[in-house]
Amino acid sequence: MKAVKLLSFLMLLTSVGMMHAQEEKTERKPGHTNENRFKQLYTEFSTPNQYRSANGAPGPNYYQQQADYKMDIRLDDETSRIYGTETITYTNNSPDVLEYLWVQLDQNVRAKDSKSPLIEPSGAVPAQQASSFVNSYMGEKFDGGFKIDYVKDTKGNNLKYTVNRTMMRIDIPEAMQPGDEYSFNIKWWYNIVDHTIDRARSGYEVFDDGNKGYVIAQFYPRMAVYNDVEGWQNSQFWGRDEFALPFGDFEVNITVPADHTMDATGVLTNRKDIFSKEMMNRYERAKKSYDKPVIIVTQEEAEAASKGFSKDTKTWKFKAENVRDYGFATSRRYIWDMMAVKMGDRDVMAVSVYPPEGNPLWEDYSTKVVASTLKSYSRMSFDYPYHKAISVHAKQQGMEYPMICWNYGRPEKDGTYSERTKYGMMSVIIHEVGHNYFPMIVNSDERQWTWMDEGLNTFVQYVAEQDFGEWYPEAIAPNKAYPSRRGPAKNIVSYMAGDQDFIAPIMTKGLNTYNFGANAYSKPATGLNILRETIMGRELFDYAFKTYSQRWMFKHPTPEDFFRTMEDASAVDLDWFWRAWFYTTDYTDIGVKNVETFYVTSKMTKEVKEMMEARGMSESDLPPLVYLVKEGSDDYDESMKSATLNDVTTLQSYIMDNLTPAQRANLRQPKYFYDVTFEKPGGIPMPIIVEFTYSDGTTKRETYPAQIWRKNDAEVSITVPSEMEIKKIMVDPDEETADIDTTNNAWPKRKKLGEFDNFKNEQKN
Repeated sequence: MKAVKLLSFLMLLTSVGMMHAQEEKTERKPGHTNENRFKQLYTEFSTPNQYRSANGAPGPNYYQQQADYKMDIRLDDETSRIYGTETITYTNNSPDVLEYLWVQLDQNVRAKDSKSPLIEPSGAVPAQQASSFVNSYMGEKFDGGFKIDYVKDTKGNNLKYTVNRTMMRIDIPEAMQPGDEYSFNIKWWYNIVDHTIDRARSGYEVFDDGNKGYVIAQFYPRMAVYNDVEGWQNSQFWGRDEFALPFGDFEVNITVPADHTMDATGVLTNRKDIFSKEMMNRYERAKKSYDKPVIIVTQEEAEAASKGFSKDTKTWKFKAENVRDYGFATSRRYIWDMMAVKMGDRDVMAVSVYPPEGNPLWEDYSTKVVASTLKSYSRMSFDYPYHKAISVHAKQQGMEYPMICWNYGRPEKDGTYSERTKYGMMSVIIHEVGHNYFPMIVNSDERQWTWMDEGLNTFVQYVAEQDFGEWYPEAIAPNKAYPSRRGPAKNIVSYMAGDQDFIAPIMTKGLNTYNFGANAYSKPATGLNILRETIMGRELFDYAFKTYSQRWMFKHPTPEDFFRTMEDASAVDLDWFWRAWFYTTDYTDIGVKNVETFYVTSKMTKEVKEMMEARGMSESDLPPLVYLVKEGSDDYDESMKSATLNDVTTLQSYIMDNLTPAQRANLRQPKYFYDVTFEKPGGIPMPIIVEFTYSDGTTKRETYPAQIWRKNDAEVSITVPSEMEIKKIMVDPDEETADIDTTNNAWPKRKKLGEFDNFKNEQKN
């Protein structure tokens, strides 16, 4: 009976301690509920099935469709029109019967009757750029939509089709059974837009001498995706959300003026017909040059060609296997350079195409940035599988396609440029070349989940930017780091702290997002960087991220596939993080609420004595107890400050009776015991990263995992034993968690300027 009574009393002491730890709890801010943020994501996630496994990998019956293209393209430089005929061969690898096919007509976003401009509010503003004003209110609306001449089967029979804005349904004569192939032909043309006026993703720029530089993409009717998640992904293109596309093989013949220089997605199969003997010699040298680019078409040659305006034509022939899209760039003003990059046991060509307007900046840096990007992204995911990666200079552009992308960054007319222009160019090249990996190979649905390509890519872009100085240190100012704009946690704080009425969860369709850049690019990239640097650590994160990349290369992943793989490959339960960072608009705010100092004594405290008396117990009923006395309490006296653990008789009695001399020699001798209460006004759980500064000036850091908040979402208390007096406590000293309010991160609290002035005045008086 005595033992039961003693056990009951000791349990009571424990519960009282827990109550004391929480007794200072305050009411939460409005809208901040004490829900369990560590519950699993079963309600948010779709159920695993035969197509997508619970571990995040493709399921045993995973499938994807294939769309192969044979195209003959003609670009009319005088009228700025593009004409094309194409044969699409579509393979139904699904278990479903398909009654019709959906084709994307993205250029119809620029049709005369396009509704895209009408979905954006257009109230009067105090000032506008003149070009924008003319384009919006004075000019005739540009007609850039597809003109479909015909849709026929391979026997020449007309097929019925219906155009609904940017989608075209083709009614096939007989339903496609699983495993069937179907081929059909489309003939079309459209007017190419001046992308410097329209801010289009594809179009032309007019140079001062009247020549044009063309960057051409989403220029052909393209098959929509059909998959196990949504069936047909036939969401309309309103101009923002990008593209969901199936993989396939391409044979593309492109006819342009004979004096043009061109590069495009795919292998150039008639290089010997296109290249001069000197160009072939330069090309062979470039294939063996790993340290600097070799110029294939020089600036002098490009400027000479710019004066000709040839009426003759030349056809460039390309083949590309297992790509999801196609793009090309062409102009008689293009300079062209290349260098080789080792990729495993293969060589990949890093390529740049740019007009003289891009020099000297582009000749100095573009191709080196391409090479550096391929190295960094491959380290983080998989070896780049294609034979080349091309960076094309185009004014005000930043857009990506398989093997080719357009990038901004133009010097002044006298050739000078600022550091901002230089790093802006480098960053956009890294970003757009990086899109070859996400989503050109890891083929997520950009139309639905913008963050899966832009956010993941922006995260790896940050890693690649920091790598760049290692690959090419001469390009970075001495003793300076690459000035990354997105990635570090502190850079997202202003967005996270903003008006919640103008913030949407990351898991929002890009078209419907208020702050597109922050929500689709910065926030997911920052979240992944926090996972890598603060929560998981680089080794676990990088292994899991590479596993995801390799599982889903040349496939169509969903958000759940990413989330599940990251946990499956790391053994880290991250449901709490995905929910908070991706599914809500919560923010991080963790601070030090209170710090109390305790000292150890063997003298029974008043509180314990009263509890014993209430239960009819005496001190002889208890084992040796050690009592923690709060400084300033009724039980405290100043002598406790000078006492040591050797003076605590109950403690020393236990040590002598139960520990060996070797064990006793290894015991720490803390003198101070600090009860630190951390508060969490923000909704996002995060690790508590704490730096303690001691009386001798030394510091120590401790990281308490985010799971410390699992039982109380408002505040937690931690007892910190110390051999020296703690003079300062700082939460998140390196700003790793995107904490929106650092005024509560320090103890003692940092004085505001006004308080400091008052303090000085008090000292004077």
